[in-house]
Amino acid sequence: MAEDFHVWYRYHILMSGEIKMKRIILPIFIFTFCLSSCNFLERLPKDKIDPNDFFRTEEDLKLFSNSFYDNLFEKQPFKQQSDVFVQKGTLSDELLGGDARMPIPVTGGGWSWGQLRKINTMLGNMHKCEDPKVARQYSGLAKFFRAQFYFTKVARFGDVPWYDRELDSTDPELYKPRDSREFIMTKMLEDIDEAIETLPEAVSTYRANRWAALALKAQFCLYEGTYRKYHKLNIEGHDSDYYLGLAAKAAEEIMTKGPYSLASSYDEMFRQVVADKNEYILAIRRDLVIDCTHDGTSFCLMATGGCPGFTKKFVDSFLMKDGTRFTDKENYETMPFVDEMANRDPRLGLIMRLPSYVRSTEKYMQRGPQLNLTGTGFQYDKFVMSTAYPEAESKASMAYNDIPVFRLGEIYLIYAEAKAELGTLTQQDVEISINKLRRRVGMTPMTLSSLTVDPYLTSAETGYKTLAEFGHPNLAAVLEIRRERTIELALEGRRWDDIVRWREGNCYRQKLYGIYFPGPGQYDLNGDDKPDVCLYDTKDKPVGLPDNIICFQIQEIEINGSYVSLNDGIILSEGRKGYLDMHKFKKLDFNENRDYLYPIPTNERTVNPALAQNPGWNDGLSF
Repeated sequence: MAEDFHVWYRYHILMSGEIKMKRIILPIFIFTFCLSSCNFLERLPKDKIDPNDFFRTEEDLKLFSNSFYDNLFEKQPFKQQSDVFVQKGTLSDELLGGDARMPIPVTGGGWSWGQLRKINTMLGNMHKCEDPKVARQYSGLAKFFRAQFYFTKVARFGDVPWYDRELDSTDPELYKPRDSREFIMTKMLEDIDEAIETLPEAVSTYRANRWAALALKAQFCLYEGTYRKYHKLNIEGHDSDYYLGLAAKAAEEIMTKGPYSLASSYDEMFRQVVADKNEYILAIRRDLVIDCTHDGTSFCLMATGGCPGFTKKFVDSFLMKDGTRFTDKENYETMPFVDEMANRDPRLGLIMRLPSYVRSTEKYMQRGPQLNLTGTGFQYDKFVMSTAYPEAESKASMAYNDIPVFRLGEIYLIYAEAKAELGTLTQQDVEISINKLRRRVGMTPMTLSSLTVDPYLTSAETGYKTLAEFGHPNLAAVLEIRRERTIELALEGRRWDDIVRWREGNCYRQKLYGIYFPGPGQYDLNGDDKPDVCLYDTKDKPVGLPDNIICFQIQEIEINGSYVSLNDGIILSEGRKGYLDMHKFKKLDFNENRDYLYPIPTNERTVNPALAQNPGWNDGLSF
C-alpha cells in the first residue's frame, strides 16, 4: 500500500500542495463541475497554487471535492454481471469463480487509496476555511465520502487499515497491519453521523445532503448486519442486530421526515435525461455537451455491446400480476416465450423487452426482443434512452440519462429487509415500503399473513441455499423481500454485494439459461402470430423464408457427420433443443472459503509485510 501512496504522489496534482495553480481559473472550473460530476481534476493546468492560499472559501472546497462524486460511485451499474444478468461472451471473474479468479493481481485489484488521500487532505486543511459554517458542512461532506470509501473497501477486502489523516511517503503508518472490521465500522459510523448532522437538508440531487448520508448509513449498516448474520462472524463488538437496527432507523427517518416521494413512472425514471428529484436522493449527472456520458443504450442496441440479457432463473422469479407464483404453473419451465411473458409483475415489461415491445424511429420499427442482440433472449431495456431524444440512436454509445446513486425505492427495501431480519416486520411496515413499490406499477400488494415459503426461492438450483438451510424464523417474508429487491433494483449495481452479504455464493453456480426452444423451427417472439426467428440444425440456412425472419444455426452439435463449433449461431442446453445456453461449456464455480473477499495484490504485501492475505488466497509470500 505504501507503493500505492508513492505512485499517487507523483500523479495527482492538487493533493499535497507541491504544485500551484492560479486562483483566477477557479470560477471557470467551478461552473464546469456544476454541470457534471465528470472528473476534470486531471485536466488542470500545471501552474502553481500555494496551499496556504487554498481551502479558504466555499468555492475552493467545492472544487476540491467535486471529483469524489465521480470517482467513488459506480457510473455504469448496468454492466455488472451476476446470476441474473450476463453477457453473451466473456463472463466476469466473480461468475467463473474458483481458479478463474487467479492469479492474484500484482497491483490494482481495487486496492487503491488515492481518493482517501484526497479526502484526508481536505480534512487536514479545513481549518484554513474563513467561514466556520462552511468548514463544518464540508468537513461533514468529506466524512460522508470517507465512509463511502471504507464501505467499498470493507465489502471487498474485509479488514483494512484505517487512515484518517494525510500521510507523507515516509510515515511509518504506511506499513501498519489491517485494522479490525469492528474498528473500521465504528469509525465509519462516527464519520457518517457527523455527515448526517452537518450536511444541509435541502434537496440537492447531484450533491450529497443529510438524506444521502442517511441513505449511505442505511445501506452499509444493512450490509454489515446481514454479513455478520449469515457469515456467522464471531468478532468482538456489536452483533448483527445492532447494525440491522441502525439500518432500519436510518431508512425510516428518510421515509418519514425526508422530502422525497416515489417517481410516478418506474419506467421513465431510468430513461429521462434529468434525474427525478422526487425519488433520486443522489444521482450522477450525465451531460452530452461536455462528453460526460455512458453506454447504457448501445449496450442494449448494438451487437458490439456484449449482447447481454437476463437469465431465465431471474425471469421465472417474477410473480404473476395477481401475486401468485409463475413457477406454480404447469410446464412453466418449457412455456413458449409469448406465453411466459403474459400477465406478470408489470416491472418485467419495464426492464426487459416483452413480445409487445416496440421501438420506433424514422428509419425502423423493432418489435419484441432481438435475439441477435442478447445471449439469453431476455433483452434488457432499463437505462435505455427513449427515441424521443434524437441522440439515443445517432449517438447510442453516448447516453446522457442520469444514473442513480441512492433512490427512495432502495430505502423502502432496506427498511423492509432490516425489519424482517430483526423479526419485527409488520403488515404496516410492508404497507409503507414494499407495497408502495408494488402499487406504483399496478402490482397486487403483499400480505404477510398469506405468505408461504416459495420452493423456487429455496431450491439449490434456482434459489438461496444458505437461507434455506439457515432455519430462519421469518423465512417466507425474507424470501419475498429478496425477490422484491432483486426485481426492483435490477441493473443498479447491488447484486454482487447482496450475494456476498447473504453468503449465497451458490447462486453463482446456477445455470445461466435463456429462452426455451423445443427444437429447430420457426418461432414468434413478438406475439403477432408470425414467425420472426428461425433455428436450424442443417449445414445451410433454410430458403424461402420471409425477409423479416432472422436465422440462427444451432451449433456445438454434430451436423452431417461433422461437429460444428460456436461461431455466430446459438447453443441449446440439450443439443438440438433446450434453453439458450451460451455458456454451456464454461465452468461456473465459487469457493465458499475464499471468494467472498478479494485478495490483496502481491506488490502491496511485498512493500508492507504486515498486511495479512485474505483466507484461501495463496500468493506465494511466506511472511
